[in-house]
Amino acid sequence: MVKVLAEVPSHSDLRPVPGSPGIPLVGHTLDYIRDPLALFRRRWEEFGPVSWLSAARSRWVVVLGPDACEVVLANRDRAFVNGSGWRRLIGPFFDRGLMLLDADEHLKHRRIMQQAFTRDRLARYTESLHPAIESGLDGWRPGPDFAAYPALKSLTLDLATSIFMGGAEGTTPQEMAALNRAFIGCVQAATALVRYPLPGTRWKRGLDGRRELEAFVRSYLPARRRSDADDLFSVLCRIESEDGHRFDDDDVVDHMIFLLMAAHDTSTITLSTMLQYLGQHPQWQQRCRAESESLGTASPTLDQLGRLTSLDLVMKECLRLVTPVPGLARRAVTDTAVLGHYVPAGTYVTVVPHFTHHMPEVWPNPERFDPERFAADRREDKVHRYAWEPFGGGVHKCLGMHFAGAEVKAVMHHLLLRFAWHVDPGYSAPLDFTSLPYPRDGQPVDLRPL
Repeated sequence: MVKVLAEVPSHSDLRPVPGSPGIPLVGHTLDYIRDPLALFRRRWEEFGPVSWLSAARSRWVVVLGPDACEVVLANRDRAFVNGSGWRRLIGPFFDRGLMLLDADEHLKHRRIMQQAFTRDRLARYTESLHPAIESGLDGWRPGPDFAAYPALKSLTLDLATSIFMGGAEGTTPQEMAALNRAFIGCVQAATALVRYPLPGTRWKRGLDGRRELEAFVRSYLPARRRSDADDLFSVLCRIESEDGHRFDDDDVVDHMIFLLMAAHDTSTITLSTMLQYLGQHPQWQQRCRAESESLGTASPTLDQLGRLTSLDLVMKECLRLVTPVPGLARRAVTDTAVLGHYVPAGTYVTVVPHFTHHMPEVWPNPERFDPERFAADRREDKVHRYAWEPFGGGVHKCLGMHFAGAEVKAVMHHLLLRFAWHVDPGYSAPLDFTSLPYPRDGQPVDLRPL
């Protein structure tokens, strides 16, 4: 049955937000975990670009399509904040990360952190990536049913600790595996139905994971404070903004935990998607391999990675097909409107770029793998400013997007020079959306050395 989120004030000509709560207590949480695109397509067809539903024990206004997404992400009337939106989902686990800060505090922290992502520093991070990638790939055992996703996740966590932390000296493989489980626990807690630390619950695993991550990062903090190295951890300990602001110890720990999660989880999703589609489209795999071989080096610079234009097209198309962060959380702090609908203060809002990326109204034949749609003579992503938004938009657009692009292309460059792989053209990854999307079957690939 259709219900409205809230009655519109009598003096307003706005419309109420229509919607439906879903199953009592559970809401639409399970529908989202099973198939978010199907859920949002139903809502688009029934309610249009703005509707509400219940999920994660709260009511959420769902914003679909580029026009509605622009209203919230551009946030021109400053009606929406990040912090209390994301805090409802992941606050106890990643609070005080840059994504959960707002207004002047966000600007202050972002200005400091920008100094860690200058082009010169990105070039040095890129240089450091190559030996770490080579070392990680040396441990791969190719074969007909190679489980690509867990191998990539282990690799990207190693890269994150190597490049972001300057290594994790003294940490055993078993401890690294436990660290990975701690990240998974924190991320999966976002969709917990029981949001209380009862034994065996996702919420409890998330809280335990946060404590483990904090202890891990704090154990390295004194040494990084004394270091003049170029790893991100050491850089965050000493950089300051143009007006002299610096991070204290708690700031560094909070930002490192969030950055380590973001750096390896989202990159893993993008890499595994690229591995799948390049395995299903051998002509694109060979096209990308030819460009990598033309560089004449296994350790390309940041500028050289920029010349891998085919790989860049593939990466953008894969970010469209499987958006690493499918929905972005916000909260209204004042009464406002989205496309003529009344959104009262205090309302949780989710912007869904993953839905926009699959709209036939925006993308011709959206389920087809077609990297050329990003080529200069087509640029389908330019049909609307918010047609393609895997890194978000507005003042909270991902600060690490250029590092992420360099990391993904560096890993793929090494893979293309070492291996050839095949994926059945009929394979469709069984994505699990309990947290960020990942293939439940580990994504089997027929991987062969060149």
